[in-house]
Amino acid sequence: MADSVFAPWNDPEAKPLIQFKGVTKRFGDFTAIDDLTQNIYEREFFALLGPSGCGKTTLMRMLAGFEEPTEGQILLNGVDIGHVPPNKRAVNMMFQSYALFPHLSVYDNIAFGLRREKKPKDEIHARVKEMLRLTRLDRFAQRKPHQISGGQRQRVALARSLAKAPKLLLLDEPLGALDKKLREETQFELMDIQEKTGTTFIIVTHDQEEAMTVASRVAVMDEGRIVQVATPDVIYEAPNSVYVADFIGDVNLIRGTARARPADSPPEAAVEPTPETKPAPPKATASTSASIAERTGPQPNTLGRALHDKLLSPIFGKWIEDEPRRLPPPSAAEAPRAAAPQTPAAPPRPQDIPPGGLEIDWSTGQAAIIAANGDPVLDGEKVVLALRPEKLGIAKTRPDAPNTLKGKVIDIAYLGNISTYHVEIEGGVMVKAQAANTRRIARRDITWEDEVWLSFTATAGVVLKDE
Repeated sequence: MADSVFAPWNDPEAKPLIQFKGVTKRFGDFTAIDDLTQNIYEREFFALLGPSGCGKTTLMRMLAGFEEPTEGQILLNGVDIGHVPPNKRAVNMMFQSYALFPHLSVYDNIAFGLRREKKPKDEIHARVKEMLRLTRLDRFAQRKPHQISGGQRQRVALARSLAKAPKLLLLDEPLGALDKKLREETQFELMDIQEKTGTTFIIVTHDQEEAMTVASRVAVMDEGRIVQVATPDVIYEAPNSVYVADFIGDVNLIRGTARARPADSPPEAAVEPTPETKPAPPKATASTSASIAERTGPQPNTLGRALHDKLLSPIFGKWIEDEPRRLPPPSAAEAPRAAAPQTPAAPPRPQDIPPGGLEIDWSTGQAAIIAANGDPVLDGEKVVLALRPEKLGIAKTRPDAPNTLKGKVIDIAYLGNISTYHVEIEGGVMVKAQAANTRRIARRDITWEDEVWLSFTATAGVVLKDE
């Protein structure tokens, strides 16, 4: 039988390892942390994510003991540690710079904290060997920090932090000094080490990809507050605000006004008039025949028409018997409507669109966007439809989809496995669409300045209230 998913935050009986209760931190007139309340559980890999100045490092420093809260409590296993000095806490911190001793070997750097606690030599040696094996540094035990790579120095700092078996390990931008490829490899090493040791990790980062990769939960911060806390998939697929949607990954934000859709059955598909369909001409009457005669003069008889068609039609074309066909003039009841600007009819839409949700009027003269998963409570409100680029299809011909947008390709970013297309749609709005490069680049059929159609389902986006 498979193990259950690790999610203690969903268990009302689970006791948090760390509790922030109404924590506020002020520096003079500046409020760095504003009335923050949050629980973090044992064995969790918790990420604090946000832009510079949002308060994530201040929160980390209060946990480590380098800062004290102005108001509120910080509890570790139910004990208030707000005024406990750093060296008395069961907490360790790994800094971005690693802070390794350059004159000590890798072995001695890891053993340093244990020796300060005057542990027995045998115990120190056994613990250091265990950390070297865990971080795969056995072969480098006698080397100095300058004799190993950046990724290896990062692992030395991690081994030293874990050597004292803390209940909580704080990581402040731990991978910021590594290049992209090494950072990606080290992220998975961190996850593996955290799982093997069972230590609770809290990581501070501004790198969204890093937080989404390593964390069991992500807390998105803004101006000293936690805006949303959730698992990475929920943060990405179901952001609770425009700020979170815009901060996490690439997203298209289309603004408009919401209208509630019927909840019982889908609306009838609008039928687009085809160019070939023309109104039937009015039947000829005596008065109309007279008016034609007055305008064109005497009309030829049957023999004259036959001669015209056989002898003169190659030069003048076939004889036109009636006046050019026109729409009849509007009646008195139709006159005001005829004077008003006409909105083009929406193209036919599939009939399997779920009922309910919202329609979003986003541009004058354009068909409304259907968001079947939108909350009807937003009826009449200004809203934002958040659409991830990978949710949009792109093609040269109009697809049969619930939502379609016509535009022109302005730019293309080739990223190897995918291409990102920047498409300008109605009103100068720029939309990104991504497509997997399953074919060689030379055979790609969409290029710059092409007219294209973007399409997406009725549940592809997230409807958020405009902030």
